[in-house]
Amino acid sequence: MAIINRRARHEYHILETYEAGMMLKGPEVKSIRAGMANLAEAHCLIRNERLLLSGCHISPYKPAALNNLDPVRSRELLLHKREILKWMGKLKEKGLTLVPLKIFFNERGFAKILVGLARGKKLHDKRQDSKDRDVKRDLDRQYKM
Repeated sequence: MAIINRRARHEYHILETYEAGMMLKGPEVKSIRAGMANLAEAHCLIRNERLLLSGCHISPYKPAALNNLDPVRSRELLLHKREILKWMGKLKEKGLTLVPLKIFFNERGFAKILVGLARGKKLHDKRQDSKDRDVKRDLDRQYKM
């Protein structure tokens, strides 16, 4: 099961994506497996050459009530240092930000997050995307009949 940030693709043009590991505690992993996470308000930032996920809400896992942590705490993301330094250079450009796109589990069972380097969309870009989606939907309906 994947937790997807639907708002990110609507609000931003995604220029590049990277897959990063996440440092999680046991109950958090079980909550994500149960689909009890939310990326809507989440964002990524770089502090002291470390990539952090902030604002991601992972609901407490009920059976592990004693071991639950703060649901919106900052979590460290795992990338190679050279990749983080590369992103630090790109983030100095005006208008670029890091956006979490999706949390998923890889084949080995590790929790991963897809992080995108993004530039914010203007209002007319959002309208154009909406028009393109509507036209594509209408064409698909016509060809199905």
